[in-house]
Amino acid sequence: MSFTRRQALQSSGAAALLAAVGRSAFAQAQPETLRIITGFAPGGTSDTICRRVATHMAGTYARTAVVDNRTGAGGQIAIQYVKAAAPDGTTLLQTPTSMLTIYPHIYRKLPYDPQTDLSPVSLGCQFDFGFAVGPAVPASVKNIADFLAWVKADPQRANFGSPAAGSTPHFLGALVGKSAGIDLKHVAYRGTQPAMLDLLGGNISAVSGPIGDITQHLPTGKVRILATSGAKRSRFAPDVPTFTEQGLKDMVHSEWFAFYLPAKASPEIVGRMNAALKATLAQKDVIDGLATFGLEAMSSTPTELADLIKRDTAKWAPIVKQVGFTADT
Repeated sequence: MSFTRRQALQSSGAAALLAAVGRSAFAQAQPETLRIITGFAPGGTSDTICRRVATHMAGTYARTAVVDNRTGAGGQIAIQYVKAAAPDGTTLLQTPTSMLTIYPHIYRKLPYDPQTDLSPVSLGCQFDFGFAVGPAVPASVKNIADFLAWVKADPQRANFGSPAAGSTPHFLGALVGKSAGIDLKHVAYRGTQPAMLDLLGGNISAVSGPIGDITQHLPTGKVRILATSGAKRSRFAPDVPTFTEQGLKDMVHSEWFAFYLPAKASPEIVGRMNAALKATLAQKDVIDGLATFGLEAMSSTPTELADLIKRDTAKWAPIVKQVGFTADT
């Protein structure tokens, strides 16, 4: 299954549905407050999409909408919070794919079941990753081959940061090292922005993270992106070659953020939330605003999202085995 921008942003249907329901009907069903939960720190891409969505959901789906950053355990705390929340449509989870499709392969026991503890509602966006270096790395390092040669000559500098242990960017960084037989030491953070701050400060050599979390720091002149993870060059960093262009085959990985309700949310609540999200994600200011952070806005049906989770869970099983990482060791 794939989701194109044209398919994902069919705004007319969502807008027509909202119009058909009518303002009075929505007013009667409106919760007082919608809480959008993210497991990552303010300022990053996960937080950004939550805040863009909250702005439009306030006054349409609910009277007010707030973002609640419940960081920790690589996004697990946020998922546990929503799992335990009342399924009344007042608590909405936004999470990257890693917590649902990779974590089942790296934890012997998770405090939630991605298949049964959440109700899929809609995709929110898709994006590529970047592998970037900072002031700790000489200016002569201009690509992945240069970086690998540099860390091979100075193993104490062979490290990289990512937004969470067991996340997609964690595995991408590990695969970069494995491509040259180098053990790149991984440093896990609570989101990409804390990792970027350490990169800018020269405390770590590289960061693997969402492209938008990296490009916003390019104006400082201290950050260089060495590669991106898409099947083709990112429109947000068109001058940067992909991993595959640099000889790292099978390094094509994009990720999606999506929205979920607690498992026992009624079909009516899921449907109403889906319609509100589709209308929100089709708004031009939301599309343009997310693009400034390297995010491609998109939506889906709950069934499409559920199928995507199953497909990506199967895809990551052999990759996790190849890297050999488990969170329990």
